[in-house]
Amino acid sequence: QVQLVESGGGLVEAGGSLTLSCAASGRTFSGYAMGWFRQAPGKEREFVSAINWSTRDTTYADSVKGRFTISRDNAKNTVYLQMNSLKPEDTAYYYCAATPALRVPRESVKYDYWGQGTQVTVSS
Repeated sequence: QVQLVESGGGLVEAGGSLTLSCAASGRTFSGYAMGWFRQAPGKEREFVSAINWSTRDTTYADSVKGRFTISRDNAKNTVYLQMNSLKPEDTAYYYCAATPALRVPRESVKYDYWGQGTQVTVSS
């Protein structure tokens, strides 16, 4: 049973930084893509970033490119999302997701497993 547990959310001022973690368990994640998505109140869930566990290929939404960095630690079975230069529009509930994949899917419907999420609030 795949389990994903996010942590690291919180309240930060605009321009600040946060690092989100996604602890993955239940299997080895070689051959999996790990993604981060977010959902703000009244809005649809949107793609943020994804990484392929095996190839380390990454992809980012245009809105976060250059500010966010996704990475993974094989020994800890954890995926990270380093978020710098945060803006109020980054405020959302952030979710970690996983799916078997050869590449790095950006569509939420392609992800099979989801965590419970963590809140990120950026004050202006």
